[in-house]
Amino acid sequence: MTGSTGLAAAATLWDAEAGYLNTSSYGLPPRPAWAALQQALDDWRTGRTSWEGWAESVDESRSLFAGLLGVPAATVATGATVSQLLAPAAAAVSDGATVLVPDIEFTSNVFPWAVHADRGVRVRTAPVERFVEAIAPDVDVVAWSTVQSATGEVADSAAIGRAARAVGALTVVDATQAIGWLPVDADSVDLLVCHAYKWLCSPRGAAFLVHHPTLPDRHPELALKPLAANWFAGQQVHESYYGLPLRLATDARRFDISPAWHSWVGTAPALRVLAEVGVDAIHAHNVGLANEFLTAMDQPPADSAIVSVPSDDAAIARLHGAGVRFGVRAGRVRVGFHLYSSRVDVDLAVRALRG
Repeated sequence: MTGSTGLAAAATLWDAEAGYLNTSSYGLPPRPAWAALQQALDDWRTGRTSWEGWAESVDESRSLFAGLLGVPAATVATGATVSQLLAPAAAAVSDGATVLVPDIEFTSNVFPWAVHADRGVRVRTAPVERFVEAIAPDVDVVAWSTVQSATGEVADSAAIGRAARAVGALTVVDATQAIGWLPVDADSVDLLVCHAYKWLCSPRGAAFLVHHPTLPDRHPELALKPLAANWFAGQQVHESYYGLPLRLATDARRFDISPAWHSWVGTAPALRVLAEVGVDAIHAHNVGLANEFLTAMDQPPADSAIVSVPSDDAAIARLHGAGVRFGVRAGRVRVGFHLYSSRVDVDLAVRALRG
């Protein structure tokens, strides 16, 4: 995926202060996204406009997201969170189904399945390094993250998908920590979900779910029902305000929920900037900085934008003192490098960690 805007030029659209290495927790907005959001908030404050223009940002965001992945916009549903978008799929799996997840999977891709234990749905875990081998014939759903948020480990999604298809399992991938910096093959999974507030640099409250076009053929037993059916999911949105009959969209939009307008106003311009740069260019930049950081810390390259290193309380205190923003997972310092990161950030973090 190659865009037309140079990465260096695009990076000037961000106002990131030195030391921000926590995109794994939340991404920073490019200036066009921030400006659009502030304008919408000001219009809301003064009542100088109507809401329809804000709602149009949803379909623009849907199209831009689909373009990033190379999928039809008609296969993309919009929502607010990963767990909310996965709820219809979790409700649709059969009683007694077995769901396999990595043992460190973020709970947004675990709890939606686990909550159905009352009807016999079992969630089984397996270590990341032996995940493919754990995909047995009795597994009905295989759910995993393209990139693990705790460690930054990039899954071999192609191998996982092949193993899951061999046993007839539904494949569900959470790409929240990947889309925006890592090329992702959405065609290889049945359902792909992504929140936009991390690597897509958008406000929290905008998320996407891709339904593979052949999902009904691959899994005819899975009767997905739009559990949050509402006016915004209507075939004609502005003709779906009142009363029966039920008249939902016929494509993935029937799973849309009524949008938090201002989240989407900030999402569309952010996606536009990232699309102009291109995921391949962002990937090379992010991974290059992350590997430089690891090399400086005497660690092997990981080829991921999210990396972690062993640490202690003294090193964590030095990072805080140096103004580095980061995460701590399982006693390790986790940092993430994005389009707005630079070697200045690498040097700042390395100096603090090394004391």
